[in-house]
Amino acid sequence: MTVLVDTPVWSLALRRQPKNLKSKDHRIVGEWAELVRRRQAAIIGPIRQELLSGIREEAPFEELRRRLTPFLDTPLREEDFVTAARFFNQCRGQGIAPGAIDLLLCAVAHRSESAILSTDKDFDNYARYLPIRLHQIRPTRYH
Repeated sequence: MTVLVDTPVWSLALRRQPKNLKSKDHRIVGEWAELVRRRQAAIIGPIRQELLSGIREEAPFEELRRRLTPFLDTPLREEDFVTAARFFNQCRGQGIAPGAIDLLLCAVAHRSESAILSTDKDFDNYARYLPIRLHQIRPTRYH
């Protein structure tokens, strides 16, 4: 099973220093590492763009770009954008103000029958109204 990984998780795993992580963050990074080991971690192009955005110096930018290279983008289809718009409308109808990339991730996950791994609590709200599955971090020995 493929798990689409959201920006905050990639950021914890690839941009933050392990010594600066809290215990909870270590568990998340450990889960990400296990998904990578199993070749189940997936990314979409807009998430890659978010990760690389805001890095002002070329050397750290290139280092992160290099570390992301093994992860091929899950292809986006026209239907994903239409589904994301439908999901947006459903969420707004429930009083939720969703992010466009979040809902694109939800649409791709729905189409590909993938789960989503995120630390963003907005996904808990989306999952209440949208046909998506959230990947649960397994109890573990990470850290």
